Amino acid sequence: MVDLSISCGGIKSPNPFWLASAPPTNSAYQVCKAFEAGWGGAVWKTIGEPVMNVVNRYGSVDYNGQKILGLNNIELISDRPIEVNLREIAETKELWPDRAVIASLMVESDRQVWHDMVMRAIDTGCDGIELNYGCPHGMSERGMGAAVGQVPEYCEMITKWVTEISTIPVLVKLTPNVTDVRYPGRAAKKAGAQGLSLINTINTIMGVNLDTLEVNPSVDGKGGHGGYAGPAVKPIALNMVSQIATDKEIGLPISGIGGISTWRDALEFILLGATSVQVCTAVMHYGFRIIDDLVEGMSNWMEEKKFTSLNQVRGKSLLGISDFGNLNLLYKTTARIDETKCIHCNLCHIACEDSAHQCIDLVAVNGHMQPRVREDDCVGCRLCFIVCPVESCISMVRKDDGTEAITWNELMKQLPQPLTWQALRSFQAKHGIDIH
Repeated sequence: MVDLSISCGGIKSPNPFWLASAPPTNSAYQVCKAFEAGWGGAVWKTIGEPVMNVVNRYGSVDYNGQKILGLNNIELISDRPIEVNLREIAETKELWPDRAVIASLMVESDRQVWHDMVMRAIDTGCDGIELNYGCPHGMSERGMGAAVGQVPEYCEMITKWVTEISTIPVLVKLTPNVTDVRYPGRAAKKAGAQGLSLINTINTIMGVNLDTLEVNPSVDGKGGHGGYAGPAVKPIALNMVSQIATDKEIGLPISGIGGISTWRDALEFILLGATSVQVCTAVMHYGFRIIDDLVEGMSNWMEEKKFTSLNQVRGKSLLGISDFGNLNLLYKTTARIDETKCIHCNLCHIACEDSAHQCIDLVAVNGHMQPRVREDDCVGCRLCFIVCPVESCISMVRKDDGTEAITWNELMKQLPQPLTWQALRSFQAKHGIDIH
């Protein structure tokens, strides 16, 4: 039997799937409905200073027929009274004692104000607190949100105000709008946080309406930057999660966020170090019902791979992450086309001819032009594999025998310094590496 239960920084839930702090967690009605569907936890929509939201507050990137590849919002934190949110958090936790209910908080940078808000949150009986240091619009202009997450000293100071009084786990939600996410992560660790949530939304402008010349989304003719989420941000989120997971100075549990739409996405985050995963845009697109596919897909994969708990899965892919300097320069592949699957769209030829190394020819075969790889000239860049619309029509076949390996870092120790083109070409010729 597969056990999907987790404990993230001391916050327990029956499965790793949490709703992120966002519109789907704006009320007890929504959170209870999600729990009925099977979600393991929910981070309440951020509560704090009184705000008013505007209309036309969402924008999206649609691509090649797919809706909401990316979602941008200029929505602020909850515009409902603090006391209403706190009352509903308490009611929800009482109804669902086995689910993780986390209060997301954001208030002004004042120690006493934070103390008061934290105590009020604790009184609801919630399982933990998430500190929103990531909102890139509306609140950062007031010295909150990303304005805190972008300055490690502020991150440490406010987190310390919270941890010095909190009796429940504290997660710090990090902004991706920084040069290096590890610095605020280290600051949160130093201040006593029990875990980190990342990533929050990415600062973006969605586009311009070419008919009206207005920025999208437009609020009475004006627009601006907002927070970007959805499937398009997943690679950025995976990178930042792995950076936190591999940083020896941090060592905190991670709640992974950013473009999670399927159970496969969720497993990628867990394989790179996340304990729980938070979902927002996919729910806004498809509703709470996606939890069935998330749980079933993850459980089936784990059974197939002979895993019985997520503890056996977490972080298993981190060892495969390396700097360029440690990659094997002698590893060589070449593209190979399965002519029985080829539909003769010739995208591989076009991509190679115009953007790569001109090693795919068009050969006349039975009245049509068949793309064919000159394997001796192929450098194994993989572009043709990526553009091919037919699954497994193009494969990357290993050409070296695997007996030799050398990295760039090792090579620099062997060749004369400063490195010359002559020395590098001599090395390439010795090992049979094509020079392009």
